[in-house]
Amino acid sequence: MSEVKSGNTVSVHYRGTLLENGEEFDSSYNRGESLTFQVGAGQMIPGFDQGVIGMKVGETKTIKVTPEVGYGFRNEEAIQEVPKSQFPNGFNYTVGATVQGHNADDGQQITATIVSAQDETVTLDFNHPLASKTLNFEVELLNVADS
Repeated sequence: MSEVKSGNTVSVHYRGTLLENGEEFDSSYNRGESLTFQVGAGQMIPGFDQGVIGMKVGETKTIKVTPEVGYGFRNEEAIQEVPKSQFPNGFNYTVGATVQGHNADDGQQITATIVSAQDETVTLDFNHPLASKTLNFEVELLNVADS
């Protein structure tokens, strides 16, 4: 039975929990759909990507992902005020809600969380919600294919 190596395309089921309290933040089992990706192609966070290397089909493994190889550390400079004029008329500014848009500089899609809303501006947090968190992934390897 072959072991996963960089360049393979793999299919996995996984359950992601926070190390600090065990809270589940994501699960392919709950969606009823496995995740398929090419190992080493940058499609996954580095810790998850590296964690599946060496696994065999049918194996289940717990992968601990620290911020360094996960979603990075929170950056307070990523909390910014944005003019409300950049939102559609009638937009509902709900604190804690996630908003998506495109970066004016390069058109890349961006995601942020609404921190607060003022008369003319909205304070947005562009940090990933899992930034600065240590994560545990319980990963079940379903399939390995050469790419």
